[in-house]
Amino acid sequence: MTEEILRVSDLSTRYFTQEGQVNAVSSLDLEIERGEVFGIVGESGSGKSVTARSVMDLIEPPGEITDGEIRYRNPDLVEAIADDHPNAIDGEFVKLLELPDDVRRSLRGTSFSMIFQDPESSFNPTLTVGEQLAEAVEVQRRASATPRSTRARTESAEYSLGSLLLSNVFPSRRYVSEESRDRAIELLELVGIPDPVERADEYPHEYSGGMLQRAMIAQALAGEPDVLIADEPTTALDVTIQAQILDLLDDLQRETGMTILLITHNLGVIARMCDRVGVMYAGEIVERGTLEDVFDEQIHPYTAGLLGSVPDLEGGATRRDADRRTADRLQPIPGNVPSLLDHEMDDRCQFADRCPKAMTACLEHPPEYPAGGSDAHRARCVLAEREYDEDAALSDGYFDESKRPVGDEHAEPAEPGTEPPEERPQQPAENTGGERQ
Repeated sequence: MTEEILRVSDLSTRYFTQEGQVNAVSSLDLEIERGEVFGIVGESGSGKSVTARSVMDLIEPPGEITDGEIRYRNPDLVEAIADDHPNAIDGEFVKLLELPDDVRRSLRGTSFSMIFQDPESSFNPTLTVGEQLAEAVEVQRRASATPRSTRARTESAEYSLGSLLLSNVFPSRRYVSEESRDRAIELLELVGIPDPVERADEYPHEYSGGMLQRAMIAQALAGEPDVLIADEPTTALDVTIQAQILDLLDDLQRETGMTILLITHNLGVIARMCDRVGVMYAGEIVERGTLEDVFDEQIHPYTAGLLGSVPDLEGGATRRDADRRTADRLQPIPGNVPSLLDHEMDDRCQFADRCPKAMTACLEHPPEYPAGGSDAHRARCVLAEREYDEDAALSDGYFDESKRPVGDEHAEPAEPGTEPPEERPQQPAENTGGERQ
């Protein structure tokens, strides 16, 4: 019987910029089971990476997690923090956002770890790869030495500039032990880097892109985490190296049994790696389910659009998409991902202006409906509970603001060739102190 290891409820992450509030993630719900590979897929700008960073507690100003809860199942951690942080405990779950910053930081590596998109910017160019891996191993080794005290774990894991200087000047005060250095070499060998002993003494710029991505995976595995978050792990790699990285992650997952949250825009990666998948658009999960649910029984037109945009290299007869009759040609999704600025977002289905099946019901924000198929299959779309009705369809160009009569937000746009109604003179509005006037 499987059990949830991570439960995200009503999570919202905002960025407060000079242009206004950016709703990067909105009321997101997510349940991930222990030992599974859960994929999040969507176009760039959909909120996938912000979701990953929110779980890792890596949101920096002007960003902020404004609402929601992140629960992590770990009975040992519950026992360790019961006395100091009783309000953060919910049965076998720990409410991560209720913990102090230093305690949450101590969970990075041992409980959660992340493979970042760009390994070149994630490694220190002035230290060898082996040194950086050994440091990560040592930090986690010291943190695990005192599991009963989160305060002791945090203090023992600190590695400052002073620690580095003492290590170089006084060999007896070395922060990183020989055991950690040996483990760093083992990790390089584990991820398939040839000649790991020699490679450990090389600097990041001496590694190829594929090797550096492998080293990034090795660093993420240093603390043997429960949950590994892979944010676009194959970005900017050629197809051969991509296949090798995916094979590596697959092998590591089967050998260690760890849980993987995979972030990608590549449906091929999703099909190859994942047990379940969530399709993300405009900061929301718009459809979720098993791999078969999403690929074979999709409900949301955005999901169908993503599948229709994938090149078919094996012929239309084997293509799994919403419309097999047109499977021999690409079906791009018209339009672009919407702005997530709060004052530019309408309270409706955010995909309606790009949707070929948009109806008047789509002018209201849809809840998440059961979508048939498996019990896990759900979609944030009215088509999950009703058939498409051409009589209720929105006319072409409905969302073209230049054609809609002035002052009527939901009115049908004017017919081509007709004059727009005369605008009334605008009176200056008083400043009431709000964000918008």
